[in-house]
Amino acid sequence: MIRFGRLFDTVTDADRRRLAEAQALFRRIFPREEEYADRLAWLVQNRAALDHDVVVLTAEDERARMIGLALVYFFPRVRCGFLDYIGSGPERRGRGVGQALYEAVREYLLHKGAEGLFMEVPPDEPDRVANPKVLPERRARLKFYEQFGAYPILGTRWDDPPVRPDYDPPFLVYDDLGRGRPLRRDHARHAARRVLQARYGKRGDEPDVRTIVQSFRDDPVHLRVPRYGVAEAPVAASHGQIRPIKVVVPAQHEIHHVRSAGYVERPARVGAILKALQSLPHELRPVAHVGEDPIRAVHDADFVSYLRRATENLNPNETIYPQVFPIRRPERKPREMPIRAGYYCIDTFTPLGRDAYKAARAAVDCVVSAARLLDAGEHIVYAVCRPPGHHAERRVYGGFCYFNNAAIAAERLSHSGTVAILDVDYHHGNGQQDIFYSRGDVLTVSLHGHPRDHYPYFAGYTDERGTGDGRGANRNYTLNNLLGDEGYLEALRRALADIRAFQPARLVVALGYDTMKGDPTGNFALSSNGIRRMGEAIGMLNLPTLVVQEGGYTLRNLAFGARAFFAGLSRAWYA
Repeated sequence: MIRFGRLFDTVTDADRRRLAEAQALFRRIFPREEEYADRLAWLVQNRAALDHDVVVLTAEDERARMIGLALVYFFPRVRCGFLDYIGSGPERRGRGVGQALYEAVREYLLHKGAEGLFMEVPPDEPDRVANPKVLPERRARLKFYEQFGAYPILGTRWDDPPVRPDYDPPFLVYDDLGRGRPLRRDHARHAARRVLQARYGKRGDEPDVRTIVQSFRDDPVHLRVPRYGVAEAPVAASHGQIRPIKVVVPAQHEIHHVRSAGYVERPARVGAILKALQSLPHELRPVAHVGEDPIRAVHDADFVSYLRRATENLNPNETIYPQVFPIRRPERKPREMPIRAGYYCIDTFTPLGRDAYKAARAAVDCVVSAARLLDAGEHIVYAVCRPPGHHAERRVYGGFCYFNNAAIAAERLSHSGTVAILDVDYHHGNGQQDIFYSRGDVLTVSLHGHPRDHYPYFAGYTDERGTGDGRGANRNYTLNNLLGDEGYLEALRRALADIRAFQPARLVVALGYDTMKGDPTGNFALSSNGIRRMGEAIGMLNLPTLVVQEGGYTLRNLAFGARAFFAGLSRAWYA
């Protein structure tokens, strides 16, 4: 089994380990160019400062060992890519790794909207080769590319005679990614100039650059005809080779089933989401059990102990609903456990049943396992948590939430860099705000229905900006009723600008589909297309992203929303 990854940065120890592994593999694959392995690190570390994207794709086996890599440049203005290096470890040659990687490169560029892919390939013609012994290998390589419809470009100065006897000038080869479109002269000229600049450090006004660029005279550009008996229909660019979405589901979410009329937080929500994801490239990953330490890192120990003790002695059909709230003497706790619920709860409709604590613990297992995947170098991870968590504050629960899953994830991720939490549930993320309000290393941003009219009512106003070290690190966007796609996306644009200015290393998204039209707990009117555009906009941050499931209580919206959001967000992998 082959899995694909991408080197994005060197923020965490896991990032740095993967980069070192890629450099070691590069030196084994290309021993004559091992000094370029150092440049590989520079390209990854400085990709944000370049005017083109540097993409390092990796192939890993079932034991997460790196077995192949490809280095690709993407030039967004020219809408083309350049494949600089591609290869697999010597022990893996001839076992399909290179082909899978090349297909992944084509898929990446296709999703980016590229018109085609350029690459340099050593020549396969006897009069262009100094050492005839290399001809069989050269011909095999060009035969490989021909099956994808990639052919050498003819009639240009790119492959002029060699300047030294031990150098065979390479062909410039073009792959139209299965689009079936001719290579136009102007496009080829722009692409040639950008390749010479990015790959060889040339200036666009240098004489030799102008000479090569102007030598593309034919329109369309002529490509060499197939030589190696390739079928008439070349291999089209594929879909689904790259699987960017890792999905984690709590093993025991079904045990939290409150059989009460009108209680909309039910097990079927997870099933609707998982069914929707079947149409997208994704991979289910296992959940590891964790102790209470991650919970106590963000929640008051007394509060955590109460939830455990209050639920463990309940009968199967017994349910505690808060009734008495000690707002006048909060230091005085009622003696009876059922009455004490109001001491730790912010509403009257979030019950405690025998399995509430166990299910909430399972959701924490889920989100910590997902955060570990992000720490290990994954780029998009979806924790389908149930019960949700974003209304749980440091010492209180409510809003169907018991432990704050998004905050627990952010706390763990903050150990290796700054984190931003973006809450796009319909309701204010009061839990994250409360937990991180005085901290400056975690930015909390929430878009929600105005709290004067909507739950939780007491928090989520725009003047709540943080305190102490956290001053300015809390942002609330209060939105009007019946808001549609365009109004919401405009507010999201401003929220994302806050996140960019903060420059976090990781992003946690508290995702609720209750922003969609028809949700029984919300009052916006977002469509599936609006949810897809939301995902795309968030993905353009190009940050390692952990999505934590929050609200959304119409099964139809859950299905359509999940499919749309991750169809948009997965473009982050290709951004």
